[in-house]
Amino acid sequence: MKIAIGSDHVGYELKPTIIEYVKKMGHEVTDFGTDSTERTDYPIYGKKVAEEVAKGNFDRGILICGTGVGITIAANKVNGIRAVVCSEPYSAELSRKHNNTNILGFGSRVIGSELAKMIVKVWLDAEFEGGRHLRRVDEIAAEELKDNAEFEKIRFSNDEKYY
Repeated sequence: MKIAIGSDHVGYELKPTIIEYVKKMGHEVTDFGTDSTERTDYPIYGKKVAEEVAKGNFDRGILICGTGVGITIAANKVNGIRAVVCSEPYSAELSRKHNNTNILGFGSRVIGSELAKMIVKVWLDAEFEGGRHLRRVDEIAAEELKDNAEFEKIRFSNDEKYY
């Protein structure tokens, strides 16, 4: 897979560890910054990574800031992004299987490098299950576009892809 990664200044020190780990798993990684511990704004990097994933230039993205919350909120403002912030592996795994998340966020002030690696591994290894979960992801996509007619169409659909 092609993975986009970004962090603010607080996440900068953890980022090389995650990049190296993801590369050892056999994935290609591109770093979208920041490139130092000099104070910067997390929305810059959340937006950069999210736009690249949304355009289809990368399969998934990873974001790191102090808590993971701010940078993940920023990423979720980009259409087509389903970013999740996780501090443990179980939620990361289910976010892929049930919500088809395409960006993972976490906080360098919240978790250490070994737990971060465990979270990244289960998230990258997990696959979307589709079925009943696809209906919910499609409803989210319709809501993101403010398409109420499409939302209701999906909601009441008997299409076999939702079962």
